[in-house]
Amino acid sequence: MLFNAGRNTRAKPMGRLIKLLIYLAVLGFIGLVGYAYVGPFFGADFAPTQVETREPVTLTED
Repeated sequence: MLFNAGRNTRAKPMGRLIKLLIYLAVLGFIGLVGYAYVGPFFGADFAPTQVETREPVTLTED
């Protein structure tokens, strides 16, 4: 009781919700970065398919 003098000891529901959303966003970011590094070891291929494309170009002089 001595350390909580003058403070509201009950947490506000909106503050809890915001804190939970921040924690979930941080955990999601860490999970996404971890998956990007570890994914290729489990068969996830993140490289785009490469296709050579050739198109004729006509240059005109004005």
